[in-house]
Amino acid sequence: MKSVVYVAVAVAAAATGFAIYRYGLAPQVTPQPAPVAALAEPEPKVPTDLPDFTLEDRDGNRRSIRSWSGKSMIVNFWATWCAPCRREIPLLREINKTHESEGFQVVGVAVDFRDDVLKYATEIGIDYPILIGEQDGFEAVSSFGMGSLGFPFTVFTDNQGRIVLTHLGELTKTQSVVMLDAVKRVNSGELTPVAARTVAAGQLDDLEPAEG
Repeated sequence: MKSVVYVAVAVAAAATGFAIYRYGLAPQVTPQPAPVAALAEPEPKVPTDLPDFTLEDRDGNRRSIRSWSGKSMIVNFWATWCAPCRREIPLLREINKTHESEGFQVVGVAVDFRDDVLKYATEIGIDYPILIGEQDGFEAVSSFGMGSLGFPFTVFTDNQGRIVLTHLGELTKTQSVVMLDAVKRVNSGELTPVAARTVAAGQLDDLEPAEG
């Protein structure tokens, strides 16, 4: 199983030079100049709703990502070898604790070796639910239709399971505030998921100079 995952993921990572600890996924890279015809190719399509996938939890039980019915999900794909993933875990813990009463639920999906994940999660005190997979974890990431992905990758849904926002890369505190607010406005009926994405995109663009 491990060799299958290593080959599948390493091939993708080799194309972009992503640093791998055991195995990884290729991060998003800045596209090179291309002919007009190439630029006209359709963009990867992210599903409207959170895909239903099932992986093992910490206790070894199979659990669907849709088990948290009625929750606004923050699904964070990560791996123990990924430095940005490790850096953002304290923020995810804070979000889960602070916004739990508002109906938000953080779930970490570790695409990594089970023993490594359990050891690391215990060492740093991850206190939100974790699902773990190797090849099936890789397939779970692929279900978002984004093609080549890097870690961390985070998905924000509303309380109906509709995908409101996705974020590739390390999540910052100010970015999370914008994204959580967008989800809240969808939950309240003020915005549709599409409108929320447009509003959040503008706000996130304004953050870039300050955080860059």
